[in-house]
Amino acid sequence: MSALRPAIVIFLFLALITGGLYPLLTTALGQWFFPAQSGGSLIIENHEIRGSYLIGQNFTDPRYFQGRPSATSDAPDNPMASGGSNLAGSNPALDKLFTDRIAALRASNPDASHEVPVELVTASASGLDPNLTPAAALWQVPRIAKARNVPAEWLRKEVEAATNSPLLGFLGQPVVNITKLNMALDAHKDN
Repeated sequence: MSALRPAIVIFLFLALITGGLYPLLTTALGQWFFPAQSGGSLIIENHEIRGSYLIGQNFTDPRYFQGRPSATSDAPDNPMASGGSNLAGSNPALDKLFTDRIAALRASNPDASHEVPVELVTASASGLDPNLTPAAALWQVPRIAKARNVPAEWLRKEVEAATNSPLLGFLGQPVVNITKLNMALDAHKDN
């Protein structure tokens, strides 16, 4: 029994630190230094929660930039059903899905280049990714310019302004949060 006592005391001490104090400290520091991010980066309009900047939104109107396809099962961009498609690269159903998506993208944006950016065809691992590369956002400019009746150059500048650079300039790749970009477009009264 005397050999067990130190092990139990150490276990309880470490459980208190790692299961209680450390989570409380990191939560408190996160809420103090990054209150919006730790609160879920919520989109609040007219005192109502409308979504989150961290979760992709299902934009289908041709006036808006569209994000990556969602692989969530019951409804697009459902955070309660996060996950990939689970289809193997050799599965013919995945090939058909890609072919159908490419055809739909080309049909909705006939003035864009023939080569469709891969992230507009493939879902992210979570199925909820809100970001695209600038190239994938720029590919959609002809369709949106036509639908909004605005110059394509103006939209390109909006994409450039919404592009977030990688951390320290080299950790990651530049990305555009599609939800923020679409909200910025709606904020312009002349559109």
